[in-house]
Amino acid sequence: MRFLPGLLRAVGAGAVAGAALTAYGVWETRQYTLRRYDVRTLPAGMRPLRVLHLSDIHMTPGQAAKQAWISDLAALRPDLVVDTGDNLAHRDAVPVVLDTLSGLLDRPGVFVHGSNDYFEPGLRNPLGYLLPDDGKRHTDVAELPWRDLTAGLTDAGWVDLTNRRATLEVGEARLAFAGVDDPHLDYDDLAAVAGPAEPDADLRLGVAHAPYLRVLDQFARDGYDGIIAGHTHGGQVCLPGGRALTTNCDLEPARARGLHRHPAESREGETGSSWMHVSAGLGTSPYARVRVACRPEATVLTLLPRAGA
Repeated sequence: MRFLPGLLRAVGAGAVAGAALTAYGVWETRQYTLRRYDVRTLPAGMRPLRVLHLSDIHMTPGQAAKQAWISDLAALRPDLVVDTGDNLAHRDAVPVVLDTLSGLLDRPGVFVHGSNDYFEPGLRNPLGYLLPDDGKRHTDVAELPWRDLTAGLTDAGWVDLTNRRATLEVGEARLAFAGVDDPHLDYDDLAAVAGPAEPDADLRLGVAHAPYLRVLDQFARDGYDGIIAGHTHGGQVCLPGGRALTTNCDLEPARARGLHRHPAESREGETGSSWMHVSAGLGTSPYARVRVACRPEATVLTLLPRAGA
């Protein structure tokens, strides 16, 4: 039994380290961060456009710090807001979300929903997020009041892009959009938005909650200049330096968050390729409120004239 004291010390040290990591992960969920990227995707001579990308808020009524931080984003006065879903995490969250976004709802905006807007979250193994997707979707639970959320956003003037195309005048620019319902639930109807992006628009954007490759591929083939998505939480629990271990979809972890090209190996200006921004989002499931090396974020994409234009 000589090994027993050493074993107990090792177990104790592991428990302390695990508790410290969990405490850090809980702390990081409130370290809200504003990211900024410049993207050269506008025609020559057009003034820059500032696009605020919000995703994965996962709001519950008691999250006062998150509500205050998001409300303060209205001071940015973006030209356009793109909300890529998963705003809800509680049956009473719709009025809270609408109040939190109230300062942004007078700006032009578009949105789609994610799976967590539709269905009530439940207690699950948080480590399951790091395992390969088994295809199981938890749709056998109570629905959340997503219709009320849709009504609140559209009544304020934001455009619902659920399996539809739309155009929007933003300043001097004419923007064309295609959006799909949540691909994670297989709610996306790609046929409904298929076809070449509008050639006369100044900018063409594809919008989805979850960046599944089938959706990204179609948007790129159809000529959309940019694709905007969320869902991944940036990996949520990452290695030091922010290296994601998973995306909770079939997008590779190297593109779990940030600005990239799609297809990944393509270059700017190549036919059939797009810019793609994936947000790490602002929240987590209420049953897994931990982030490691992956701070919650919103993003300002400053759209500029193309290089050489």
